[in-house]
Amino acid sequence: GTFCMPLYIPYALTGTWHLGRSLCKLWLVMDYLLCAASVFNIVLISYDRFLSVTKAVSYRAQQGIMSSPAMKMVAIWILAFLLYCPAILFWELVAGHSVVAADQCYAEFFNNWYFLLCASTLEFFVPLLLVTYFNVHIFHNIQRRQRRGSVQDCEPPRSSSLSWRFCGLPGPGASSPSSEAEDSVSSLTRSCRPAVVPNGPSRTETGSTALKRNLSVSLCSRTGSKLQRDKKIAKSLAIIVCVFAVCWAPYSLLMIIRGVCQGKCISNSLYEVAFWLLWINSSLNPFLYPLCHMRF
Repeated sequence: GTFCMPLYIPYALTGTWHLGRSLCKLWLVMDYLLCAASVFNIVLISYDRFLSVTKAVSYRAQQGIMSSPAMKMVAIWILAFLLYCPAILFWELVAGHSVVAADQCYAEFFNNWYFLLCASTLEFFVPLLLVTYFNVHIFHNIQRRQRRGSVQDCEPPRSSSLSWRFCGLPGPGASSPSSEAEDSVSSLTRSCRPAVVPNGPSRTETGSTALKRNLSVSLCSRTGSKLQRDKKIAKSLAIIVCVFAVCWAPYSLLMIIRGVCQGKCISNSLYEVAFWLLWINSSLNPFLYPLCHMRF
């Protein structure tokens, strides 16, 4: 938006492009590239939060191995570049002529509804389906954990009866290293025997019960904290997705309709409003991304 809007405002007000064809191409490349990258970043963030909430263990295990954020961001920008930029740069070379007047600046495929339908599917409809799928699964996962993680589930057992087993390990020199290695599991199992626990509560029993209660409360606290954090992330992600859908749906639909009717059935004012919604979305996203994760 910072680069594209200052160049577009004089063009929108006068209806004439005064900066030459080369700068026009650069402006178009940056405009389409930045908007597409903004959409794909939303998909990436949704996928990252989906893994964090629904597959927490494997998500943490993969961090720093094959899921470098830098690699993902590079892939996003490459995909965004390939979606529109080759068509912007080489369309007239392939077609053999240009359909854009010398004093105008818009993409050669502006009225080609076949291309616009394919591009809009990849840029809006597929990402919208993906982020919807991720968000639905995130909310279902949180609701399932809320139903399962009641306060009663975190209470430690009230029974004070303990069942201890003491295991006698063979003393040093009792067997050779090789035989000890071969029979370690079986010897340990045979040497374990139940301990005799007195009827009255002992210090060991009382201390162990307290330790178990403390561990249970600590585990419950961590689980509740993770659930609250995931709920906050889910709400923030829902805001990002809703803003994306509201800002992009009018433009994507109008572009397809405009391509079908060759620009004769859509007024320029309506198109301008939808066009500016894209830049508003791109301007808001950098402030919304940190709500989901500080890395973004």
